[in-house]
Amino acid sequence: MKIVILGAGRVGSTVAESLVSESNDITVIDQARSSLAPLQERLDLRTVVGCASHPDVMIQAGMEDADMVLALTGSDETNLVVCKLAASLFNTPTRIARIRTVNYLDHPDIFSKDNFCVDFAICPERILTNYIEKLIEFPGALQVLDFAFGKVSLVAVKAIRGGSLVGRQLTELRRHVPDLETRVAAIFRHNHPIIPEGSTVVEENDEVFFIASSRNIRAVMRELRRMDKPVKRVMIAGGGRIGQRLAEVLQHSHQVRIIERDIKVCESLTQSLHNVLVLHGDVTDEELLESENISEMDIFCALTDNEENNIMAALMAKRKGARKVIALINRSIYVDLMQGSGIDIAISPAQVTIGSLLAYVRQGDVAVVHSLRRGAAEALELVAHGDAHSSRVVGRKIEEIRLPRGATIGAIVRGLPPGDIYRQNLPEDEEQNFSEQRNRATVIIAHHDTVIEQNDHVILFVVNKKMVQQVEKLFQVNVGFL
Repeated sequence: MKIVILGAGRVGSTVAESLVSESNDITVIDQARSSLAPLQERLDLRTVVGCASHPDVMIQAGMEDADMVLALTGSDETNLVVCKLAASLFNTPTRIARIRTVNYLDHPDIFSKDNFCVDFAICPERILTNYIEKLIEFPGALQVLDFAFGKVSLVAVKAIRGGSLVGRQLTELRRHVPDLETRVAAIFRHNHPIIPEGSTVVEENDEVFFIASSRNIRAVMRELRRMDKPVKRVMIAGGGRIGQRLAEVLQHSHQVRIIERDIKVCESLTQSLHNVLVLHGDVTDEELLESENISEMDIFCALTDNEENNIMAALMAKRKGARKVIALINRSIYVDLMQGSGIDIAISPAQVTIGSLLAYVRQGDVAVVHSLRRGAAEALELVAHGDAHSSRVVGRKIEEIRLPRGATIGAIVRGLPPGDIYRQNLPEDEEQNFSEQRNRATVIIAHHDTVIEQNDHVILFVVNKKMVQQVEKLFQVNVGFL
């Protein structure tokens, strides 16, 4: 696939690196030569220096025969104009824009074919806020990821001493929770994947990924570890877009404090957040943290634009007694270094965001993609099409499907409406109809004798990203199928 990426910032660079590794033809446009040089040195792609919204620059980048444009610059207006030009001048089939301003997102008609021709608007800040909100809702989890519109969840937890399954085989899970269906999709031990089998013994500190119906998540987590107390008190370091969004979401259900060093931003936050204590100060100020009772905080979220400050503030908060600390860290090398430190969860914004884009790039009917373990593994939701003659999966038991070793089918959602249900901004009547069908859909936890049917949404875990293309080919329908 020929893809033009506009913007070589952290999101654009991460997306480019991921897509190049999947044998796509990538061109990146940016005004800053210094941002493009590192990409060209280490990746097999083209770069073009220039203004992303200028038609001449777009032609130079090969937009005339591109399959997709990803407008990922830091300017919403530039991204919107690029999508409009890509549609009107070059007839580019797929147009995706990064949109940061909530005001645009609240008026979806802006993205219609009659206006800016955006097929999919991605808001990294909103994605990150939802991601962190899930971690606060399930304080014992390392990751909580949704599939099939929230019908199924994939959860990563660290197995700790005291959990009823630690030191036991996976076959015993069903005896502990006989009324709940779940499946362990993968186990990582000392950063190495272990393919789960019935005889696999869960060890202390294992990172366990399990799949279950979303309503059963808490009960299954209870078997793998002692349940953490619910989160009541949250302190947020940084009043930028992400910090403000998270405070808005939590302010009616939690006791929230937010620290911001810019006095003008503090004044704005005070006006917009009515149930949040806004504090003016430096997030790395030890005396400020102590005076605001950091030791009583259930969760401390370091979400400033400065990753060094996030690391320092999170480590300090942990040392001062905060129960759990989360830090936003842009550079992947920093994320790796923080594993095993005092920081409980280090979040890479680009890695959290990239899954939303990958679903549009992948071959076959890929509905959802989640990037896991800093891009090394993936969880996918694919739709099974065809019949027993035209498909390698439809009409077959899971034990009959030739999955690459390390790929696991964890769950199936049956009964979701067919068609382009993942597109944004459905008309009101379609939205209501889909909601009703979604509620009737059935979650089936996969077993060896489970048969996949046409239009099933199949959720898979892949321990090595290199296997993804093999998995996608399995779900592609033969040419003769109509």
